[in-house]
Amino acid sequence: MPHVMEILGKTRVVVEGGKVVEVGEPQLNWCPLFEKARGIKEITREAVKENMEFRIKDFGLFTPNRKLEMDVFVGFGASEVMMTGLNRDMLDTTVTVCDGAGTVITNNPSLVQGMGARISGLVETEPIDEIINGIEERGGIVLDPSTAAIDPVAGVLKASDLGFKRIAVTAVDPDTARTLREIEKEHDLELMMIGAHTTGLSREDALEIIRYLDIITSCASKSIRDEIKPLAQVGTAVPLFALTQKGKELLLERAKEVESPILVNTMALPVLPEKKQPKDLV
Repeated sequence: MPHVMEILGKTRVVVEGGKVVEVGEPQLNWCPLFEKARGIKEITREAVKENMEFRIKDFGLFTPNRKLEMDVFVGFGASEVMMTGLNRDMLDTTVTVCDGAGTVITNNPSLVQGMGARISGLVETEPIDEIINGIEERGGIVLDPSTAAIDPVAGVLKASDLGFKRIAVTAVDPDTARTLREIEKEHDLELMMIGAHTTGLSREDALEIIRYLDIITSCASKSIRDEIKPLAQVGTAVPLFALTQKGKELLLERAKEVESPILVNTMALPVLPEKKQPKDLV
């Protein structure tokens, strides 16, 4: 089974044996994050291929050389927010994904950041023993080392079985989010649910997933930007939105750890300056 990831918006890229073997058609023309981080002025198939090859070379994405400890990539990303939640004892553990391992349960803040900081929408992956061993050495629990399955629902159930209550989990679709809220009630948990990889969500799916989440990243989603009524927003180009009080509190905790100066202000949200948004939103 190959590794499949959707990057730079939602371009499907397939990697086998550390090589890019397939690149889909990009859905975005431009992303402010990638221009700032990597100087990419236009998202083309060639730019996508080069970016994936850079990730493979730079930190070993999808290879046995995968770095599992990395610096903060963006001030407010899903992994950065979860890292802060663990650092500040707002969470007991996290359920996220990593290439070469699938779903991972961990309460190690630096591992959460290292696994999640620079991956995009992971669609499927196959086990890579060195990555799985590296995760386990750092106190992570790989849900299914034999298949590297991506299954946040099973991950939360396993975290619950291990005795964790305050669990952060990422969800990318409304069905998963709804199921997780049902599990939360049945097992008397406190889930911090973070919506990720939202580019391309339909209006119906956007409205549905918003009902269940505490925090959501806007990615390049037109529907999320159109429908969101957040309690707090961080960033203006590819914002992260808090949808609940506890989501707001976690974002504000994260703000304390961000090293650059921060403006806190009250105003009608969302704030989305047109020139800063990814083009064209999908």
